[in-house]
Amino acid sequence: MRALKQLSGRSRRTANPGVLDELRLLRARVPHLTGAVAIGVDGAPLAQDAPGVEAETLAALTAAVLVGALRLVDNADRGRFRELLVRGERGYVAAYAAGPAAVLVVLAEPHANVGRIHLEARRAGARIADLVDGAAEPPKDA
Repeated sequence: MRALKQLSGRSRRTANPGVLDELRLLRARVPHLTGAVAIGVDGAPLAQDAPGVEAETLAALTAAVLVGALRLVDNADRGRFRELLVRGERGYVAAYAAGPAAVLVVLAEPHANVGRIHLEARRAGARIADLVDGAAEPPKDA
């Protein structure tokens, strides 16, 4: 699972407040987006803006599905995991790599513009990666 490094052995991180802000901005920018959750690759939610959704359950299920997605991408020799889209009768669930330590999960209605979701979620994932990776760096001695 080269694409995402495991956080095992590290203490649980407190979410950067900027991550929640980014989730809220993403939902404001994309019509028909009903929720957004940032999760650590250990399966723990980092921040959520998903009314009516159990973030812990969504995070755990996403982590489980990503195991298969990572293996699929690796075995098909398609490089690192970037994103996963699942379409159900009542809408979409998409997961985007947000750097090596996080995943952005978005929920959307069935008539949402998938291209717009991809565009905006990829950008948000990059910003979340910067926030999460920056928070993970140890303080530098002067």
